[in-house]
Amino acid sequence: MNIPEIQPGIRYVGVNDRTTTRFEALWPLPAGVSYNAYLVVGERIALVDTVEERFGGRLFENIRREIGDRKIDYLVINHMEPDHSSSIDALRRRYPDIRLVGNAKALQMTEGFYGIAGPALEVKEGDTLDLGGLSLAFFMAPMVHWPETMVTWCPERRTLFSGDAFGTFGALDGGITDSQLDPALYWDEMRRYYASIVGKYGSPVQKALQKVRGLDPAVICSTHGPVWQEQIPQVLDLYDRMSRYEGEPGAVIAYGSMYGNTEQMAERLARHLAEAGVRHIAVHNLTYCDLSFVLRDIFRYNTLVVGSPTYNGALFPPVARLLEAVAARCIPQRNFAFFGSFCWAGCAVRSMAEFAQRMKWEPLGDAVEMKQGFSDDADAACQALARQIAGRIGQ
Repeated sequence: MNIPEIQPGIRYVGVNDRTTTRFEALWPLPAGVSYNAYLVVGERIALVDTVEERFGGRLFENIRREIGDRKIDYLVINHMEPDHSSSIDALRRRYPDIRLVGNAKALQMTEGFYGIAGPALEVKEGDTLDLGGLSLAFFMAPMVHWPETMVTWCPERRTLFSGDAFGTFGALDGGITDSQLDPALYWDEMRRYYASIVGKYGSPVQKALQKVRGLDPAVICSTHGPVWQEQIPQVLDLYDRMSRYEGEPGAVIAYGSMYGNTEQMAERLARHLAEAGVRHIAVHNLTYCDLSFVLRDIFRYNTLVVGSPTYNGALFPPVARLLEAVAARCIPQRNFAFFGSFCWAGCAVRSMAEFAQRMKWEPLGDAVEMKQGFSDDADAACQALARQIAGRIGQ
């Protein structure tokens, strides 16, 4: 079995990165990440996307292994984010006659980022490129998740090169396609990738999905994570639900706590939710948990419960950061409840009520506000709130 040959004439030449600790200098990579690039080999050869420049040597070795001394005629640029474009200049030095293929915005960015002005072929929606035996067609997918983003379609192989769409965190452990790997390892990392990076752009993703479904691909080649063959219906369904901000039944409890009192409220709420029959509960201490894992679960589940102590007359800073991140992703609706604690002057609960107003979310039940230490009265209030939440989750 030739693992890099995805389809006849389509070969994988990407690389794994197991050393970078944070994607976009923000999101942790406990399982690494892959930078995927692909060769389409007809009478002429196109390379679809490149890799982060530190791994350019590995990319070139992978290319040599697949096509030997044959030249690459075209470089198709689906997306200009530097983890996919920063090897372009080195690629042009190795293949001086290579022609860049991209839309107007992408070609402007190649000049803006790298001072590269040509030679280039500018493509528009529906344009095609004949490679001799295989061809490529180009469809624009702006704001998935940059304005220049497009996807590339090989009709003879029903293969879609989708850019960052349908990508995941996580390096590829040996195999390349979902039939050569355990896809179960990547679903949560797809959610985390989407929630962290693409989450704001639900409407553009929905438009892109309409184009993808119209093509009916047999293979989806993303720039991160597995090549999708067997799991395409599940991939499209997951992206559809996330881009419509449709959560499945379950609750995320995200809290900050300075001295453990707000934490006790969070723990009791979780216990009372379980007693009320809620099966899917994710509890996150915002002081320790990276924001991307919390956002992942917020995109997955339909209910968000937030707890915060009052800190300097405001929300506890990690809680404020979470709510800012949720607002930035323009999530139109979640079941929302909140609780808080204070020592002498409460503000956290009022601030979370104001957040709900700004988001146009209707809060569930009566917020629990606790003065100073945890007590039986606070536990009873948490139990009452949990019952109200459980009645709306829809399990």
